[in-house]
Amino acid sequence: MSFPGPFQKLWRFVVPVVFALVMYAIFNDGMSTLFSLMGLAFLIGVPFGIGALTIYFSPREAVESRAYRILAPWVPIIIFFVVTLLLAMEGWACWLMILPLFLLAASAGGAVAGRFKRRDTDKEERTYISLIVLLPLIVSPIEQLIGKIPGQYKAYTYIDIHAGKEAIWKNVTRVGEIAAAQDKGWFTRMLGFPRPIKAELNYEGVGAYRKAIFDKGLVFDERVTAYNHQRSMRFTIHADPYNIPSTTMDEHIVIGGEYFDVLDGTYELEPLSNGIYRLHLYSHFKLHTTFNFYASWWASWIMKDIQNNILQVIRQRAESGLPEDRI
Repeated sequence: MSFPGPFQKLWRFVVPVVFALVMYAIFNDGMSTLFSLMGLAFLIGVPFGIGALTIYFSPREAVESRAYRILAPWVPIIIFFVVTLLLAMEGWACWLMILPLFLLAASAGGAVAGRFKRRDTDKEERTYISLIVLLPLIVSPIEQLIGKIPGQYKAYTYIDIHAGKEAIWKNVTRVGEIAAAQDKGWFTRMLGFPRPIKAELNYEGVGAYRKAIFDKGLVFDERVTAYNHQRSMRFTIHADPYNIPSTTMDEHIVIGGEYFDVLDGTYELEPLSNGIYRLHLYSHFKLHTTFNFYASWWASWIMKDIQNNILQVIRQRAESGLPEDRI
């Protein structure tokens, strides 16, 4: 379908954006157990429909171009994201993480709709497009009935440090206040995640406790469950989502929330040659979504960025020989 005159270019993007906003309202309804933003029906089905509608309302001559069928659906996707950000409907971090999925699904929807438009009659095309845009509403209740799939994952990082094990271990057990200038976590900073500030054990040994304090009010309660002095330390990690300010993190990615939680962490100090030690840091985290295959990639990247940030601070302080709170 196409419209004559100046409305044609506008209509092909307005309708998909309106469709996206309506679907967002339906899937974001907290009273419904049939629909959820954190599901494949929304994350793939809705952008697929956006892409299909974009091509459906485009002129046939434009649809003859493969590049148009692939790239034109990105326009309403970007408009939809901008609108929801300006209206504070969603956070920057959430949209950035699902943007690749939305763009791919929208392009796929555009490619499929383009095939129908070039091959079928207007009546057949309308039938196919109607089925495509209704598909998320049909699939979502089935997806929610199947339920979320719990999964546990590991984020592993390490760093080589040219310092004595005493200096290294002192900075492992007691990470003094980290200045903003020392923050090397570029990825988490770009996402607006809280940055680490300090984490100091009350003593060294099994049962020891510390609060890992981040800015924006994020606090992890850590309890040591295994300890081998200057060799290894394992600890549980707990974040109470109800004590995290609502402005700190998006509700869909809050640590300790419905979809994402960090379980434990482990430091291991390994001697190498020439006075160099390798400090390993790994953590286990849990995801509870219907798309762990995608969410685990982002969660692992976030965890590794946080861990690498802490490891670099430890190396800088251990190699400098200064007290941990003097750098």
